Amino acid sequence: MKIVTWNCNGALRNKTIEIDSLNADILVVQECEDPARSTAQYLEWAGDYLWVGASKNKGIGIFPKNGNTIKALDWNGEFQLKGLSSKSPSLYWKTSDLNLFLPFTINDDVTVLAVWTKGSGDQAFGYMGQFWKYLQIHRTDLMNKKTMILGDFNSNAVWDKPDRWWSHSDVVSELNEMEIFSLYHKQFAEEQGQETQPTFYLHRKEERPYHIDYAFLSNDILSQSKLMVGKRNDWIGVSDHLPLSVEFSI
Repeated sequence: MKIVTWNCNGALRNKTIEIDSLNADILVVQECEDPARSTAQYLEWAGDYLWVGASKNKGIGIFPKNGNTIKALDWNGEFQLKGLSSKSPSLYWKTSDLNLFLPFTINDDVTVLAVWTKGSGDQAFGYMGQFWKYLQIHRTDLMNKKTMILGDFNSNAVWDKPDRWWSHSDVVSELNEMEIFSLYHKQFAEEQGQETQPTFYLHRKEERPYHIDYAFLSNDILSQSKLMVGKRNDWIGVSDHLPLSVEFSI
């Protein structure tokens, strides 16, 4: 089975030929529009899809292909930081406060959490901090066998800050303790923050490469999986991100 995650940089309705060329069984696409509020051709292509987003033009879409089926998971919960004297409401959060995450199953067998972390300058818990918050609520849900967490995290260890326990490296360590590992880093034997294959080019400029898209897999399927990063020349004309293809056998 092949799962592809890709931030399409908007207007997926005009890029279906490019993404179909990867012949994926499941497409996990960030920054795409809701097929129900777009063109008839795009809606037909989407099939029995899932989608969540803050606006009709920018969300996460899950598109099953080749006869595979997907089902949304109703994950909702809350978490509170305890043991502090502060009464600040920022010590408490719930799933619906966080953007953007979409959990689902493939063929009632594999659990996947699709990720497109969001943030803004006035949020302390932006990007990886949003995922850290989600992880605190749904740790148990993510500790099942045959589990994947993948997408655009907008994060890398090079941006770690020492006074934040939700920095990239700390969150990766937390996942590792749960026996969930980055497939890229295991496969290519590279350290976090020292990636040689970018997944994103800021403003599509070759001199501004970053690795900010990931596929984290539970240990039981890690050794049966392989990952490929798309080639810049093949994709830079349609997006500032490159697709990650995960192939695995179960």
